[in-house]
Parts: sequence; structure tokens; C-alpha cells
Amino acid sequence: MLDLGKIDELVKKLTEALPPGAAQLQEDLEVQFRAILKKAFERMELVTREEFDIQKAVLERAQVKLAALERQLQELESR
Repeated sequence: MLDLGKIDELVKKLTEALPPGAAQLQEDLEVQFRAILKKAFERMELVTREEFDIQKAVLERAQVKLAALERQLQELESR
């Protein structure tokens, strides 16, 4: 799930980087920046660190089980 707080941080940094003359456009640009960034991040299909860590743990457990099953198969084949 996309963290909108991170997008808001990026938008703030982008608008702060604008030259002083662009201050009048700041509100409009913030809206446009937010929409563009949100759409771009959604297309990237990003996951949160928590989701990533959960899937990594699931994969590690599956690898351990697979290694155990491979050992059992080798023992059965060697009999």
C-alpha cells in the first residue's frame, strides 16, 4: 500500500525547491506534483517495507521446508 505521507514529503521538498518567483504557483504545483507522484508510484506497484519483510519471511520458511524435503527424498532414494 502506498504511503501518502511520503508523497506529501516529496511534494513539500519539490515546492520548497522552487524559485521565489514561483511562490504564487506553489499551491497549484503542489496539487499537480501530488497527482503525478501518486500515479507514478501506483504504476510501480510498490510495497511497504512491512509487506516486503513478511513475504521475505514466508520465502525463507519455504526454503527451509524445501531443503528438509530434499534431504528426506535423498534418504529415501538411497535406501
